[in-house]
Amino acid sequence: MLAQVLVCLGMAIACAYLLLTTAPRLGLDLRGGTQIVLQAKDSPTVTADAEATDRALEVLRRRVDALGVSEPMLARSGENRIVVELPGVQDPQEAVEVIGKTAQLTFHNVEGVETPGAPPPSGNQRILPDEAGTQLRLGPPALTGDGVEQARHGTNPQVGPGWFVSVEFTGPAASSWEQLTGRAACAAPGAPERRVAIVLDDRVVSSPQVDRQIRCGVGITGGSTNITGQFSQAEAKDLVLLISAGALPVPVEIIEQRTVGPTLGSDAIEASAWASIIGLALTALFLLVVYRFAGLISVLALLGYAVISYAALLAVGATLTMPGLAGFVLAIGMAVDATVLVFERTREEHAKNPHGSMVRAVDRGYRGAMSAIVDSNITTLLAAGLLFWLASGPVRGFGVTLTIGVLAALLTSLVVTRLLLRIGLRGTSPRWIRASGLARDGRVRRWVDRRNPGFLSRPGRWLAAAALTVGIGAAGVALVGPDFGVEFTGGQVLEYRTSSTVDIGEIRTAVGDAGFPRAVVQSSGDALVSVRTEPVDQAGVERIRTAVADVAGQAQQVRDERIGPSLGAELRAKAFLALGLAVLAQLLYLAIRFDWRLGVATVVALAQDVVIVLGVFTWLGKSFDGVFLAALLTVIGYSVNDSVVVFDRVRELRHEKPREPFARVVGSAVLQTLPRTVNTGIGVLLVLGALLFLGDGSLADFALALILGLVAGTVSTVATAGPVAILLDNRWPGAGKSRRRRAAPSKARNDHGAVV
Repeated sequence: MLAQVLVCLGMAIACAYLLLTTAPRLGLDLRGGTQIVLQAKDSPTVTADAEATDRALEVLRRRVDALGVSEPMLARSGENRIVVELPGVQDPQEAVEVIGKTAQLTFHNVEGVETPGAPPPSGNQRILPDEAGTQLRLGPPALTGDGVEQARHGTNPQVGPGWFVSVEFTGPAASSWEQLTGRAACAAPGAPERRVAIVLDDRVVSSPQVDRQIRCGVGITGGSTNITGQFSQAEAKDLVLLISAGALPVPVEIIEQRTVGPTLGSDAIEASAWASIIGLALTALFLLVVYRFAGLISVLALLGYAVISYAALLAVGATLTMPGLAGFVLAIGMAVDATVLVFERTREEHAKNPHGSMVRAVDRGYRGAMSAIVDSNITTLLAAGLLFWLASGPVRGFGVTLTIGVLAALLTSLVVTRLLLRIGLRGTSPRWIRASGLARDGRVRRWVDRRNPGFLSRPGRWLAAAALTVGIGAAGVALVGPDFGVEFTGGQVLEYRTSSTVDIGEIRTAVGDAGFPRAVVQSSGDALVSVRTEPVDQAGVERIRTAVADVAGQAQQVRDERIGPSLGAELRAKAFLALGLAVLAQLLYLAIRFDWRLGVATVVALAQDVVIVLGVFTWLGKSFDGVFLAALLTVIGYSVNDSVVVFDRVRELRHEKPREPFARVVGSAVLQTLPRTVNTGIGVLLVLGALLFLGDGSLADFALALILGLVAGTVSTVATAGPVAILLDNRWPGAGKSRRRRAAPSKARNDHGAVV
C-alpha cells in the first residue's frame, strides 16, 4: 500500500504543477487561429490547375502535421487557392516560411567554377552560388527528392560542426546516388568537379567533396548520405520536414495572412460544457445510488481521472478540440466500466464469505476482473495507436486523446480506486459493510439468477433478427445515400464586410434560422464575417447575406468561392487504412489471447454496429462530418470492449465446465456480465443523454451516434457475437478454451457460475 500511496502522491504533485504552469492549446473550433491563403502558380512544366492544387494541398498537409499542429483545416478555395487554418501556432511566421517553400530537392555533379569569360551555361547547366558564395556550374539533376526514403537530423563531431541531415534513398535512387558520386570521385582531390551539390529551391544547401577513399566509377554505396552545412537545430529540423513531406508540384505564393475566430460560438461551447457537467453529475449520482460508499470512492476516482488525463494532455502539448475530446468520452466509459467490473466481482467474492474482510474481497475482485480490464484496454490501445501512427487530421487527434484517456483510466482504476477502496473499506462492523454498497446483490443480479442460460441454443434465430436489422441499415445507405458534410465534399465560402465588429454568435444563430444550421461562421479579421457551408444557389446566397445584414446592419459581399474538402482524398485513405489495420490488429490479439473464433465473432458484431449507425444516420438525414467520424471510431471502441468482457467470461467458464454445451457457456457468460453491462451502460448513457438534449447541434449528433452505437454494441454482443461464436464452434470445436490453466473454481459458485 505504501507504494500505491507514493505513486498517487507523485501523480498529484505532477498534475498540480502542469495545471498551474501550462496553458492548454485550443483548436480552431474553440479558439480560432492563424489563416494563411496561398496562391498556386504555374511552373515551367506544370499548370496550376485544380488537380495540381489538390496535390499541393496534400503535401502541405503533411508539412503541417510534421510541424506538430493538431487539427488544422486545409482546403482548396476556387481553382488554385489553398486556405490553411492553424490553431495554437506559437510562431505563425515560421509556419508560413516552412509550408510555403516549394522544396524542390535535387542532387547535381559540379562541372566547374564560373569564371569571367567562361562560355554561357548550356540548356542543362545551372549557375548557383555555394555556401561560401563561389559560383558553381552544375550539371543536370542526377536524382530528386522523390527518391528519398526517409530523412532525420542529428549531431556528430565526426560528421562535422553543427547539425546535419541524414538522407536514405530508395532502391533506384540509391543506384543513381552511386553513379553521381562515382563520377565525382574520378576528379582530383580538391578539384571543384569532385564536389556534389545538394540544391533546395535554387539554393545550394551543401556541396561536399567526395571522400578520397571513394573509387572512381564505384561511388558511395549503401544508399544514404549526410547533408552538412553547419545547420542550427531548427534549420536541420525544417529541412527534414521539407524533404520528408515532398516537393510541391507547383510553387505557391502567400497572398494573405490573418487571425480567424473559433468555428464554434461561445454559446455553443458553454452549452456543451454544461451538458458535460450535468451528465457527469448524473453519472456520479447513479454510482452513489447503486454502490453507496463504494460509489463515492468511484466518483472521487473519476475526478482524479479527469485531472490526470487533462494534465497528460497539457504535458504532451495536444490540441483540445471538440472532435478530439470524443476520445475522452470513450475513455470515461472505459473508466466507469473497469470500476463496475471490480465492484461486481467484489460483490461476488463477498457473497462467498459474508463474514470475511471486505478489503480481501476487493483484492480478490481486482484479481478476478483484471483479465477483462487488461484485454479490453489493450484492444482499444491497439486501435488508438494505429490511428495516431497512420492517420492524420481529426482522426489522428482522436487517436491521441483516446490513448491518453485510456492510459489515465487504467491508472485511475488500478491504482487510485484500489487505494481508496482499501483505505475506506477497513471497517468490520455489519452496518459498515452494508453501507459499503458491495455487500448486496442488486435487482439485475437477482433477475439473472432466475434465467436459463440455454437461451442461445438456437443461434440461427438470433442471427436472422440481426441480419434483418443490418439489412434495414444497409438499405438506408444504398437507397437514400449518406449526406456527406463540407469536410468530405467541399462547399462554398461567403465573406462579408460589416459596418462594425458584431457578435458572431448572433450571426451564427441568424444564419442557422435562415436554413443553414450546419454553416461554419467565423470572424475573419476586423469587421469581416466568413460563412462556410455546402454549395448553395443564388437564392441561398441571398438568404445568408440577408441574415448577416439583419444582425450587422450592413453586409457587403467581398468573396464567394467554392472550396474543396478539408478531409481530402489522402486523409480519407489514411483513415480507412488505419481503421482497417486497427480491426485486424484487434482480431489478431483476440485470436492469440482467446480464440480465433471469438475474434471473428467480435469483428462481425463490430461491422454490424457500424452499418446500423450509418443506416440510422442516413434514414434520419443527418450529416456525415468530422464529428460523426470521431463518433464512429468511438462506437467501434465500445463494441469491441463489450464483446471482450463477455468472451473473457466465456473463456473462464469453458475451462471450469469443459463438458457443458458451448451455447450454454456463452449464455451463462452473457447473463453473468449483465449487471456490469447494465450499470456501465446507464452511467455512460447519462453523459451522452445530457449532450444529446443540452449540447450544441454537432455534439448532439455526436451523442446520438454514440447512444446508437452503445445500444447496438450491447445488443450485438448477445444477438450476433455470441451466436456467431456458437456456429463457428459447432463447425470447428474448441472456441473459448483457455490457453493457460486458471485457478480451480470455488465450491461456493451457484449453478450459473460467477456473476460479474
